[in-house]
Formats: sequence, structure tokens, C-alpha cells
Amino acid sequence: MLSHPWLLVLLVVVALLLVQVVRDLTQRHHAILRNFPLLGHFRYWLEHVGPELRQYIVTANDEERPFTRDERRWIYASSKRQNRYFGFGTDNDMERTPGYVIVRHAAFPASAPKIDPVKELPCAKVLGATHGRKHAFRPNSIVNISAMSFGSLSGRAIEALNRGSAIAGCMHNTGEGGLSDHHLHGGDLVFQIGTGYFGCREPGSGQLSIPALVETIARGPVKAIEIKLSQGAKPGHGGILPGVKVSAEIARVRGVEQGVDCLSPAGHTAFGSVDELLDVIERIADATGLPVGIKSAVGERAFWEDLARRMRETGTGPDFITIDGGEGGTGAAPLVFADHVSLPFTLGMAEVYRAFAAEDMHEAVVFIGSGRLGLPERTLLAFALGCDMVSVAREAMLSIGCIQAQRCHTDHCPTGVATQNKWLVRGLDPTDKAARLANYVATLRSDLIDLSRTCGAVHPALVDLDMVDVLDERFRCSSLRATFGYEPGWGTPPASELDALRELLASRERLETTDTEYLTTTTMPTETGRGASARN
Repeated sequence: MLSHPWLLVLLVVVALLLVQVVRDLTQRHHAILRNFPLLGHFRYWLEHVGPELRQYIVTANDEERPFTRDERRWIYASSKRQNRYFGFGTDNDMERTPGYVIVRHAAFPASAPKIDPVKELPCAKVLGATHGRKHAFRPNSIVNISAMSFGSLSGRAIEALNRGSAIAGCMHNTGEGGLSDHHLHGGDLVFQIGTGYFGCREPGSGQLSIPALVETIARGPVKAIEIKLSQGAKPGHGGILPGVKVSAEIARVRGVEQGVDCLSPAGHTAFGSVDELLDVIERIADATGLPVGIKSAVGERAFWEDLARRMRETGTGPDFITIDGGEGGTGAAPLVFADHVSLPFTLGMAEVYRAFAAEDMHEAVVFIGSGRLGLPERTLLAFALGCDMVSVAREAMLSIGCIQAQRCHTDHCPTGVATQNKWLVRGLDPTDKAARLANYVATLRSDLIDLSRTCGAVHPALVDLDMVDVLDERFRCSSLRATFGYEPGWGTPPASELDALRELLASRERLETTDTEYLTTTTMPTETGRGASARN
């Protein structure tokens, strides 16, 4: 029947390709292959020879933005528990890179703290203690998942983030899109209130409803509430969810029309001044008993000065303040807002901290940093500037499969992370990706402990501001204290909080972190350094 040998060869090739297609469609570890069988392999093949090609004709390891190839590889390797070490030394041009961060190591590093970063790395401050909130608590993790709404991300991505948060013992911010079923997989939540009041709005009017808020947060393990004033990528503009991403489920969760652009107002209707904001915060705190904070990018300086002054005068105010840098991420934003509105994190954080320190209120607030802070040296920089915790968003997305395709606003995210396209979303397995998120968070916390020990401290909150320097292109080196005008004692929690933290760390039993079974669902191949695959 097969008279021509080439026909037999052709049939064998077709059969092998069909077998590979079935394998790609049924495997759960790589969303690209599951969504694009066969074709997806070309990405990895090209990526495998990429270092050699890029060395001559394309880009270096540190040229891509917003996350360089080295940064993405570190996140990918951390999330898969692969070899995350790099060989041959740095390829950064340290002396000619403005703002390059240098950690001044101590001559005598500190001993390892009695704590397991796989399970926890507690905050130095108690959230809600200053204002005596009924449900004040000490956060279990200084690294948490930042606000990303269901709608901006797919349901499976939200589920993976929440499951991973539960494994890692960190908190998961819902984003302003409301509380969905995808958020209810065991992870502690921070419920965010945006200008659209999704999940806490009056039917018809769309105004803030505190009874509706109380009803919503009763559905899940909400530990704190965050009022979003603005975000770094589009401050003063309001949230944007393109209609192509407004599915029937998202429309139900948000209470909006399916398939129509969901545009949040630029500002809040529940308050329009500092005193009105303080009043809303206290009303929410009284109704829920939870710590209540605000999130904002940094623009107008007078607002922060007024807020700090009125907090001192009234004894009321937010329990925490999340400072979002202008370099922060978004699912969709006008280019001019993303590029030119609001200060970068370091400048914004320093400006707000100085305003609160001037009113002697810097120790009364838990400061949270946000905006491309999910890398060890950036996180340590944030802590040196006065942060007590950091929230990570795009780095968390990378850990669960994002490849920085920057297609978030089109509904065509190829890995199923930032899309509502059912075919693309099916490629993302929440259980597998949850383990990867937990691995990433645990690795970041572990590296932060190592960096702190290098500085002679056992916790990032104990790292002195003078231990971190920034370089400029003219071969000059300045400490953060001199660069940002901090006075002695600024940037670290009060002595009472530090003593309590040291006592807490001393009470912990050091646990063995190798072969922690629950943090991995698969056996990943060992790959190293800059030649390692960024496969997701």
C-alpha cells in the first residue's frame, strides 16, 4: 500500500508531530506550549541560542525594560527552584550607571536568625496598633502580593496568586475589581477600595456603601482594607478595563455591563479633602475592626504634609500607607501617564517619609513600598528608606508564567495571565503556578535575610540607612542618608518595635528549608545563570 518510501517517512513524521501536539496540550507546566502546541517550542529553541546571538547583534542582559533578562531569569529560576546563581561575575557597568545601588557589607556579618524564610519573615510593626484597631495584627511576611484585579488578570491567575499566598504565608491584595471566588483559595486578603467602589457600592448610585463593604469582606479572610487614591502608572486617571476583557463573570463581580469599557472615576466621591478622608477611614475601621490604609502615588507635596499634620492633631488616620512608584505596572494606561506622571518610588517614598517625620508621625504608620521592588537589592533599598513591607505585582506575574509580552491591554496575553480569552487562560494551571509563586516569595525573603546578615543585621528592618549607597556616572558614591536628607534615626522602626522584633526572632526555631516538599509540584531541570531557560 505504501509504494513510496518517502510516504512512510511522511506518515511517521506526522504521527510524531501529533504525539507532540497531544503532549503539549495535556502538560501543565508551560502555558506557552499548552496554548501554542509545536509553535511554542520555537520560542524556547530561539531562547536557548539567544545569549550567543544577542552577544553580537541584539541586546545585553541588562538592557531590556521594565525587567531585564537577568532579572527575569532570577525570578524564573527562583520560582522553579532551579539554580539561580550566575557565573563569571557581574556584567553591569557599575561605575557609569546613575542610581546604581551598592550594599556596604559589614566586616563581621550577623549570624543567621532563628527563622525559616520559607514560612515567614514577620513585619517589624503591628498593623493597626497605633489606632487600637480591634483586629490589629503583625503581618507574617514583609513580602506580599500587590493589587491586581480580577479582570486585569484572569481568574486562573488570581487563583494561582491566592493559593501561592496561602502556601507562602503572605497577603494577597484583591485590587480594586472586587472580591471574586478566585480570591477564596486560602490566602489572606487585603481588600482594596477604588474609585469605582466595586464590591462595596450602592446599587444604582455607585456610591460607597459601608454596609455593602462589611457584607463583602465577610466572604473571605480579609485582614486589612486599602483605599486606593491613585497608582503609580496612571495617577489621577482612574482604572481602565477594556471592554474586550469585561466578561460576564467580571461584569457580575463588579456590577457593570458586559463587553463595555469599565472606566473608574479619576477621584473618589466619598471624600474630597484630608479631613473627609480621615473620617471615611475611621468609619470603615469602626464598622469592620480592621486596619485601614491608603495607597497612592506621590505628586502634590502639600497633601502629604497636611495628612501628617492632621493625623497628629486628631489622633486618627490610616494605619498603613502604600507608596506606589511611577515605575509601577498597570494593565492599561495612557502612555503619557505611565511615563511622566508621579515620582519614581525612591524619590516619592523619601518625600513622604520626610513629611511624616517632620510631624513626628513616621513611627505611627506602617509604610509599604510598591513599584518594581520585587528584587532583593530594590527591596533592601525600600527598607532602608523606611518601608516596613513591600508589595510585588509584575514580579509575581513573572513567577506564574508572564513572559513580559506587554500585551496586557489587548486581551491577547499568550500565557493566560492577563487575559480573559478562554483558550489562552486554559494554559495556566493554578496549582502548578501557585507553587512557583510560593517559591519566588520564599526565595526573595531568604535573599533579604542574607543581605541583612551581610550588613550585620538579622532582619531588613534593622539595616541602617548608611549601609546602602547609590553611585552616579561621575564616579561618586553617596549614602542614602545624604542623598535623601534623612536625619539620624530615620528609616528604621522605633526602639520598642525593634526590641519586640528581636525577641520574636530569637524565639523562633531554625527549620531546615531544603527539600521543602509543599513548595514544588514538579521536578524542574537544573539550569544555571545567564544561559538558563526563561521557560514558562
